[in-house]
Amino acid sequence: MKFKIIESARKKFFLSEAYNYTFDKVTGVFLRWGAAVEEDPVMAPSPEIMDLEISTVCTGIGKPCGFCYKANVNRGDQMSFETFKDIFDKLPRSITQIAFGIGNLFGHDDMWEIFRYARDNGVIPNVTTNGYMLTDEIADTLAEVMGAVAVSRYDPPDVCYDAVKKLTDRNMDQVNIHMVVSEDSYEQCLQLIEDVKTDERLSKLNAVVFLMMKPKGRAAFIGKGIGSMDKYRELVTHALQSGIKVGFDSCSAPSFLKATEEHKLSERFQMMADPCESGLFSIYADVEGKVYPCSFTPGTPGWEDGIPLQEVDSFDDVWNHDRMLKWKDRLLSSTKDCGGCKFQDSCRSCPLYKIDLCK
Repeated sequence: MKFKIIESARKKFFLSEAYNYTFDKVTGVFLRWGAAVEEDPVMAPSPEIMDLEISTVCTGIGKPCGFCYKANVNRGDQMSFETFKDIFDKLPRSITQIAFGIGNLFGHDDMWEIFRYARDNGVIPNVTTNGYMLTDEIADTLAEVMGAVAVSRYDPPDVCYDAVKKLTDRNMDQVNIHMVVSEDSYEQCLQLIEDVKTDERLSKLNAVVFLMMKPKGRAAFIGKGIGSMDKYRELVTHALQSGIKVGFDSCSAPSFLKATEEHKLSERFQMMADPCESGLFSIYADVEGKVYPCSFTPGTPGWEDGIPLQEVDSFDDVWNHDRMLKWKDRLLSSTKDCGGCKFQDSCRSCPLYKIDLCK
């Protein structure tokens, strides 16, 4: 495919005959279209975003979290700056953002050098943290370097809420709260919605993002995901009616679209809710530099091991690897197994985990 990339300090454009995007590096606004504005491409010629694990070191909120899907503890591996640089320099210019996986913000010796290298080379770094031991100095640097910061909400919530305030007090516009939706956390999810409306520490929060729990890592042995569409619809409806800004991960998209099928803005939600994009528009690499479709893929059938990015000459060899192409076909054909709704033709379901409440 012939294409050109036009880039300035603020904007990046990918232009071709059948696939196009524009990305605002300041606001994070991303728009994608096909040969015409009305067309929605099913995949990209190279990834738009990347999830990159640079550390497996995490203490949780003073102790490892019982439901961590990575099963991280306070000892682990760190990706060196040189390894990161070698990987980064092989990435295609189509990459707009990297979401860094890091656990605690003191779990990596070279993370600031890594973050700054990405930004200095036109890729916006984002990170998710649990907020534990977020000092003023770290908050200052996050506000300076990162495009967005997500703070995971655990119980009790003060660590999260205090971290949000520290970051928004430094004029960060893109600060979100991430919360895993499960049977155990359901009441806390409802309470979080109320807290955003009443807790002054969250007055400048950008949005709450609800994440669908997958049975992986320690989460496979403790708790369970929500098993009822009625219960999930109650959460979605309450969130939408609350007046706060709310989002859902792409893993949740089929359930979210079904839950809002009768909503007056359902067509708009369909335009904005992007179902699983792993291997189609995004990619994941672990701390060893091995590539998988997404961070929940490692260790699953066919992905017992990843594709070593450091051993290939070009990223095209990864994006078009036989295993990756089989994954794309599997994901795109998932619409055939859909339980049925008015979005069936455009919705994609997770090939690995039975998390879609609409089936």
